[in-house]
Amino acid sequence: MAMSHDEVFEKVSEVLVDALGVDDDEISPEAVLTTDLGAESIDFLDIVFRLEKTFGIKIDQGELFPDNVLQDTEYVADGKVTDKGMDELKKRMPHADFTAFESAGRDVAQFGEIFTVDAVVKFVEGKLAA
Repeated sequence: MAMSHDEVFEKVSEVLVDALGVDDDEISPEAVLTTDLGAESIDFLDIVFRLEKTFGIKIDQGELFPDNVLQDTEYVADGKVTDKGMDELKKRMPHADFTAFESAGRDVAQFGEIFTVDAVVKFVEGKLAA
């Protein structure tokens, strides 16, 4: 049986509470994993592991958090993501909303802001539907 959006959100919330040691009332769809919930790079590995275990899915390295794009000079110039880079990120991350990132100037340092709870929920929903 397919899970509802609310069921996926609830399970993702539990994963984030366990992985990041935050209170469940801190989890909202708009919450940013890094700035709002305190996630660091090592936490992303734990989150991926816990999502795989919780939902019975396989998440390839860089699939949920494709940071390798940001180290490619084809996609980044002068600390900003290029048009080609944005196209690549949108292709790899259909679950993410890039609106604020683009309007803020595409600064690589701000890239982590796109990793919201809602982006993770949409990613999991896409994996479950596949």
